[in-house]
Amino acid sequence: MKFSCTQENLNQGLSVVSHIAGKNINLPILGNVLVQSGENRILRFMTTNLEIAINCTVRGKVEEPGEFTIPSRLFSDYVSLLPKERVDVVQEDNSVTVSCGTYQTKMNGIPASEFPLIPSVERKQRFRLKVGNFRRSVGQVLFAVAPNESRPEISGVLFRFTSGKGNPRLVLAATDSYRLAEKSIPLSAEGFAGIGDDLTVIVPSRTVSEVVRILGLFRDGIGLDENLEIGMGDNQVVFSYDNVEITSRVIEGRYPDYRQLIPESCETDSVIRKDDLQRAVKTASLFSKVGLNDVRLEFNQDRGIHLSSVNSQTGEHAVDLEGKVKGKDNGVTLNFKYFLDGIGNIESDTVAVQMVDGNSPVVIRPVSESGDVSDDYLYIIMPIRQ
Repeated sequence: MKFSCTQENLNQGLSVVSHIAGKNINLPILGNVLVQSGENRILRFMTTNLEIAINCTVRGKVEEPGEFTIPSRLFSDYVSLLPKERVDVVQEDNSVTVSCGTYQTKMNGIPASEFPLIPSVERKQRFRLKVGNFRRSVGQVLFAVAPNESRPEISGVLFRFTSGKGNPRLVLAATDSYRLAEKSIPLSAEGFAGIGDDLTVIVPSRTVSEVVRILGLFRDGIGLDENLEIGMGDNQVVFSYDNVEITSRVIEGRYPDYRQLIPESCETDSVIRKDDLQRAVKTASLFSKVGLNDVRLEFNQDRGIHLSSVNSQTGEHAVDLEGKVKGKDNGVTLNFKYFLDGIGNIESDTVAVQMVDGNSPVVIRPVSESGDVSDDYLYIIMPIRQ
């Protein structure tokens, strides 16, 4: 194997794939990147952790086709420090020599024959959506994923593809059983032929995070495709963008029917400025009980919104906020950390807080400048029962 490539191209390709490679005592090859130099001036880089596989192609000059694996982090870190000049890579037996200007190094590797076989995925359905929408929307739900895999079905993000009666959408949902975030994104009309019912799949949170990370590497590029393609196969999902493909297993199991938690109607509906609410909750959190993280909200049509917290060791705090309250007087105690997570991921300047009673889930939604409550995003938080 012998090829040359610009430092910028080589660095980008390695930056895309190297993140998931890591030390594995039983399978050292998983810490390596598979480098393939083929025809048509194409260089391909691939890594896997046996759950996710990433491959990326870049342009280069191939003098001798071949393939070899090199320690991924070492190769990536080294290339990132090289001057922006031509990089020459030559394989000799079980090592490669990397040269760039006055820099030259030799790295030991492992034959490509030991690299795990990554089967191609037959994509039975393909969906397309705007990259910007996807990146932004994932950030609004990913934080709510369960942090461990004791319940595998909620350790990932639910992807629900729905035809939406002629308005195709991708609905993302994540929950840790204490709170839930849901975001709806427009989809291209392609891919829905023959599906019939909604198509749902649970994607591991690490896969979703990796896709967002990789898309972030390209966001300042010129002339790039503005669409991300999501392909569905048997127990696998493929994310394709520009010269990159991320293939991942999906999580088996049934996602909780969270829609039944969303109240069909609310007894109390309040609207308040987001910044005011955030500041008030952060202030009250200083006096919440350690471990409980409780803050109390009281809603009154005449007096507005009253927020308070009490800690026998540090003191107590209360503040009245301006806001519109409709319906009956009500109150609820919430975990301030979960509450702030939801408020912080709403993009509008005003939020709606809707509730039935102090023992039922509280729903938070964005409110547009015209005063309409949006259906594109919702955040549900379970109360702290007294």
